[in-house]
Formats: sequence, structure tokens, C-alpha cells
Amino acid sequence: MFIHSLPVFFTHIGYASPLELLVIFLGLFIVLFMATQARGENGPLQQGDYLFAAWSGKVKLAWAFWPFFLVLNASLYAADILATTGIFTVSSWDDIHIALLLPIVWWATSVWRCSANSTARAWGACARLMTISVFFEYGLKLLIRMDYPRLFFNCEELLLDYGSCF
Repeated sequence: MFIHSLPVFFTHIGYASPLELLVIFLGLFIVLFMATQARGENGPLQQGDYLFAAWSGKVKLAWAFWPFFLVLNASLYAADILATTGIFTVSSWDDIHIALLLPIVWWATSVWRCSANSTARAWGACARLMTISVFFEYGLKLLIRMDYPRLFFNCEELLLDYGSCF
């Protein structure tokens, strides 16, 4: 997350400085830490549907958070690399983000519900903060896509989708 979007945000857009975003990030962590309850970890997952159990908040936080977090970040990183090098068109980059939106909603809901299933409140607060960060990343990418596409995409290489760079 934020590997390609935050440098564009800080150098070209400049709505906030790195220090201001750090203060907001820490403030959110403190609020989420105070709001998160730790009940301890659930037992092993029984024979059943993992997706529904995670959605219901009945699995360990680590099992709800890490698998999708790693796949999501690998997908977003690959899409950003392919878009900045000109291999992906702007509309293909949009399609990947739209396709990932529903799984992100499932993941955020699952992590939020499973955050009490950790040994420490700090892990639950960190997991909730990461879900909020993913939505901030999506908002930042939407801002870049709508207002600053020439900063992010290699528009000189995009022959078929050149109109999207304006």
C-alpha cells in the first residue's frame, strides 16, 4: 500500500504534509485502541466455511487479516507497476480496482468483527487501522485517477487509452 500513491500525493498534490498524516494516523490508532476489546483468540476453525466464519467474526484475527492483506497488496502493487510502465491501460487499472472493491469490503468487515479475537488490543487496533488505510488508499488513487492521471500513468505509451490521461 501507498508505494506509488503517497509519493505522488506529497510531491505533486500536497493536501497534507507527511507529519500531518502521521499525526492523523497516530490519532486514529489511539481512538481505535480505546474502542477495541480483546477477548482472546478463538479456538481452531471447525469444519465449515472459512469465508462465512470470518465474516461472522468467529476466527482468529490473524486468519482473517493476513491472507487477504498479502494478496491485496500484491495485486495493487502489480497493477500500479503495470500501469506506470504503460503495460496496463488506464481503464484496465480501473477494472482491477473495481474488481477488488467487493472483496475489500468483505475483508474490512471480517477484520473489524474478528479484531476482538486477538491476544492484545493493540493487534486489533492495528488491524482496524489497516482496513481504514486501505480505504484511504482507494480514495487517494481515485483522486490521482480523476485529477492527476498524467503524474501516475505513462500516457506517452498508451495509444489506445490516451484520452483517459486528460
